[in-house]
Amino acid sequence: MLNVSNVSLRYGKRILFDEVNVKFTHGNCYGVIGANGAGKSTFLKIISGEIEPLTGEIAMGTGERMSVLKQNHFEFDIYTVLHTVLMGNKVLWNLMKEKDAIYAKPDFTDEDGEKAAELEVQFAEMDGWNAESDAANLLSGLGIKEEEHNKLMSELNGKDKVRVLLAQALFGNPEILLLDEPTNDLDVETISWLENFLADFQNTVIVVSHDRHFLDAVCTHIVDIDFSKIQLYTGNYTFWYESSQLALRQRADQNKKVEDKRKELQEFVERFSANASKSRQATSRKKLLDKLVVDQIQPSTRKYPGIIFRPERECGDQILNVEKLSKKSAEGVVLFHDVSFTLIKGDKVAILSKEHSAITAFFEIITGHLQPDQGEYNWGSTITSAYLPNDNADYFNTDDNLIDWLRQYSKDKDETYVRGFLGKMLFSGEEVMKKANVLSGGEKVRCMISRMMLSGANCLVMDEPTNHLDLESITAFNNAMKDWKNITLFTSHDHEFMHTVANRIIEITPNGIIDKRTSFDEYLSDKGVIEQRKTMY
Repeated sequence: MLNVSNVSLRYGKRILFDEVNVKFTHGNCYGVIGANGAGKSTFLKIISGEIEPLTGEIAMGTGERMSVLKQNHFEFDIYTVLHTVLMGNKVLWNLMKEKDAIYAKPDFTDEDGEKAAELEVQFAEMDGWNAESDAANLLSGLGIKEEEHNKLMSELNGKDKVRVLLAQALFGNPEILLLDEPTNDLDVETISWLENFLADFQNTVIVVSHDRHFLDAVCTHIVDIDFSKIQLYTGNYTFWYESSQLALRQRADQNKKVEDKRKELQEFVERFSANASKSRQATSRKKLLDKLVVDQIQPSTRKYPGIIFRPERECGDQILNVEKLSKKSAEGVVLFHDVSFTLIKGDKVAILSKEHSAITAFFEIITGHLQPDQGEYNWGSTITSAYLPNDNADYFNTDDNLIDWLRQYSKDKDETYVRGFLGKMLFSGEEVMKKANVLSGGEKVRCMISRMMLSGANCLVMDEPTNHLDLESITAFNNAMKDWKNITLFTSHDHEFMHTVANRIIEITPNGIIDKRTSFDEYLSDKGVIEQRKTMY
C-alpha cells in the first residue's frame, strides 16, 4: 500500500498540488492523467522521493520496495546490461557485491567465512541464484538479444537503453512500480509484451502515459490531476473519458429528470462492465465496476480542442500513384526500395516501417520536400494536401505572433477569421499574441493542426501527429480523423489512433512493401503478414 497524505507543492505563485490525499492499494494499476503541465511527472517524483513536497508525506507499507523507471539514459553507461538490470533490486545487488568482495579477499579469515555464510543464506532467501536468469528473461522479453546482455550500456542505442532501464524497473517484483511514459521508443511487439506483463503483475503500478490503448489494457483506476487536486476513478481511460462525457452532457440537459440520469449512468456502467472481458485485467476491473456507485461519476472539467477538417473540394478518381520509389540514408543505408502502390477514394493509410526514418523520408518525398533516389509519384489534379511533419522546427523560426504566423497560410487575412482557427485549438485571449518561436512542443503541433484545418485540403499527410499532445488533444484529433471521409496517409505511435483510423496498412521495407486492406490490429495478428515480414527485413 502507498498513502499520499496532505501533499502540497508550489513554484512561486503557481500551486501545483494543494492538500492532495490519495491511497494506492495492492493489486491495482493506476493511470495518471492530466493536461500538459498539470504535474504528472512531478507527482511521480514526489512519490519516489526525488522531490520533497512543501507539506504532507508519502508512506509505504513496512518492508515494501519501490522501483522507478529511470529517465537518465546515461546513468549506467559503465555497467554491463545484465548488471544494470540486477541493480533494479538494490538490496540484492549490494548483497551480491558484498559477498563477491569477501570471496575476493586474498587473506580469507574464519570471520569472513562466517559472514559469507550469513550472506549466502540471505542471498538464497531472496532467490538470488535465479536472479541472473530472471534478469535475462526480462531482457529477452523486451527485445534485448542474449548476445547483448554482457555489453556495456554505453554500447547500446537509445531505444535499447530504454528497454534495459524498463527491465531494471520491473526486476525483482517490487511492491510498488512507478513508470513515467514507459512506451516511449518501444515498438508494437514490446509494448504488447509490457501490457501482458503488467496485466499479470500482482503488486501496485502507477503509470504516466499518453498511450490510450496502453492505459486501457493495463489500468484498473485513473488518477486525474486537475486544478491542483487529484481525483481517483475506477476503470480504465476509455471508461473515465466516456463516463465523464456522459455526465457532462447530462449536466447540460436541464430538463432531464434526476432518476432518468441515474438510470442512463447505471446502464452505461453495466454495458462497460460487460465489455471489460476484452482486457487481460478483465476480472479485477469488472469487479470494481460492479461495485461502482453511479454518483461517483463526475463531468470532466477538461477542454477538448475543436478539430474539424473541411475539404474545399471532393477528391477525383485519380488520387496518388507511386512507382518504384527508392531512397537511401545519408550513410548509404537502404531505407526503402521499389515502393509501388495506388490510392483510391476513401483510403486512410497507416504507413509502417521498422525504421521511422524511412517513413519520414517517404512522407518528405511525396510532399515535395525531398528527392527520391529512384522512381516517381504523381498526385491527381483534384488533390490538395496538407502536411504535418514530425520535425516542425523550421516553421517556427520567426518573431511573429500566432495570429500573424497563421495568417500567412490563409487566403482570408481577417484577424477574426484567423483567430477562430486558433481558438479551436484552445489558443484564446492574449495567448494568440505569443511569439511563434517560444512555443512548447505541444503548442507547435496545435498550431500546425490549425494550419491544416485552414488549408481546406482533401488529403492529409501526417508524420507522428500525436507527438507532444496531451490526452485531450489526442482524443479530439483521433475523433476528427475517424470522422474524416477523405484521403490520409499517416503514422503514429498511438495504437488507438492507428487502429481506429486506418483501413489500409502499407509497410515499407528495404525490399519492397506489404500492402493490406485491413485494420491495424488485424494486420499485427495476421500470420501471413508475420511470415512475410521475416523475409522483408
